[in-house]
Amino acid sequence: MAEHRNGHRDAYQLILDAIDVGTYRPGDRLVESELAERFGVSRTPIREALQRLETQSMLTRDGRSLIVASLDHNQLAELYVVRTELEGLAAQLAARHATEEEVRVLRAMVEEDRALLGDPAAMARANRRFHKQIHLASHNRYLVQQLDLVHRFMALLATTSLAVEGRGEKALSEHALIVAAIEAGDGDAARSALKAHISNAFETRLKVVAVTSDHR
Repeated sequence: MAEHRNGHRDAYQLILDAIDVGTYRPGDRLVESELAERFGVSRTPIREALQRLETQSMLTRDGRSLIVASLDHNQLAELYVVRTELEGLAAQLAARHATEEEVRVLRAMVEEDRALLGDPAAMARANRRFHKQIHLASHNRYLVQQLDLVHRFMALLATTSLAVEGRGEKALSEHALIVAAIEAGDGDAARSALKAHISNAFETRLKVVAVTSDHR
């Protein structure tokens, strides 16, 4: 019975991870048999994983097919409102509770990520790691759970704002300010710096969406 349950959980996580890394993008059709073959999992756990993802609004129906969902303008705005507040709280709590080791890891991430400038996909992965590290440094398990949910829906965005010219350098500068505030134990400054960082990312993304819409 344990193996049966693990297979179902693994199928769900495998599909979720594939969406997160961009293997499947918004609008892509997910076919039960193809997923079972790709992941080496039987079709029953794949079917149940797809049903679960549909219930969570990660997938949507297109006729009889299930496709990866996409976010409209209002959903995007709502997601960023929630993300801004929760991420700001995580930074504020990290300033209070982060250990010296966690601060050093954050500082090292900022420096090491400079080598990734010019590679938007690698920068996006590094950016997720950086934010996850702040979430963990908040030492609040319930906040981490909520942020995991928010970042799950971030995977439904087809492109990264870090692909915009100059955004990578600015993002790293913003990361450095966040880490400095956390290291100083200044919760208010850490919260403000993180919220400004998310606001800038949202503004950049809105510009990308506007340009894309103009070209259609």
